[in-house]
Amino acid sequence: MVHTDILSAFGLQPADFSMQKFGSGHINNTFLLTGPEDKRYILQRINTYVFREPDVIARNLKLAGDYLDKHHPEYLFIKAIPTTAGAEMYQHGEEFWRMIPFIPNSTSVDQADNTRQAFEAAKQFGLMARMFHGIDLHDFRASIPNFHNLTLRYASFQEAIRTAKEDRKQFADSLVEQFLQYSDIAVTFESLKTNPEFTDRLMHHDTKINNVLLRKETFEGICVCDLDTLMPGKVISDLGDMVRTYVCPVSEEERDFSQITVRDEYYEALMKGYLSEVGSTLTATEKQHLFYAGKFMIYMQGIRFLTDYLNGDVYYPIKYPEHNYNRAKNQLTLLQALIAKEPQLQAIIDNCLAS
Repeated sequence: MVHTDILSAFGLQPADFSMQKFGSGHINNTFLLTGPEDKRYILQRINTYVFREPDVIARNLKLAGDYLDKHHPEYLFIKAIPTTAGAEMYQHGEEFWRMIPFIPNSTSVDQADNTRQAFEAAKQFGLMARMFHGIDLHDFRASIPNFHNLTLRYASFQEAIRTAKEDRKQFADSLVEQFLQYSDIAVTFESLKTNPEFTDRLMHHDTKINNVLLRKETFEGICVCDLDTLMPGKVISDLGDMVRTYVCPVSEEERDFSQITVRDEYYEALMKGYLSEVGSTLTATEKQHLFYAGKFMIYMQGIRFLTDYLNGDVYYPIKYPEHNYNRAKNQLTLLQALIAKEPQLQAIIDNCLAS
């Protein structure tokens, strides 16, 4: 049960509000508050194991919100409701809490069940990226340092190969070798990350479809939500995460690898949605690496799973001994399916950029 002091800190009378768990997120604890005259708010406890510096999140969102208020006041950006003391979050003991508005007539989906949903979600992420085009990133900080730093993830993978216990090393040997065959993806990132034409942008970094609110009746996009990972990054982070999670009909948990395919129509829908908004702001170098975005994100997630398996499953929760191994194999299968379709998928990108 949430302590009554927390609600009071946001100016609410605890006795006037009912509370229930809300959403399908796995990181923060999220509750829906319902009060008089159907007033509703979202209350969240920040997971400080994942987000070690909650003040960084609060500051990033305040900077982003202030920029939008000045330059794009019409854009719907979910900003924190301040405490009665004017703070962006409330600290209760070791816990950090924040309150945000509840968006009426909205819903979210956990997977793209049709191309309309994929288009609408991608369009919202593209719109947000366009709204932030030109923002000064100097005062923003990473809420999760090195979150999408493939150079670091690849180095960790190499270290795990070197230090893994012999039984795990032998079991995963073939899969390790297959991932090493795609090391050019990490080499490309290393060459791109300091390229001035591959610019830093304010990116969401977690573009799963359930981080977009859709209208209940029409599934038209309303706005982006879950903004804890809003921080400087590259366009390949957001686009790549959409490719990784929208185009395959099954998730990273699927063990029947024959079901892992790339659905061209979903790829086209998300590219159309995203590039219709942000495409005009991209540099030539960014445009040249839009297909690479999918390879980048799938490969990085795959070696993260395999690294964790080699390290003894210390990061991702598992339900059976080979869980992280199978997740890695799942992602390798998806990567290979994506690369096999590069000519037709690149043609889709070219058509989207030309339209």
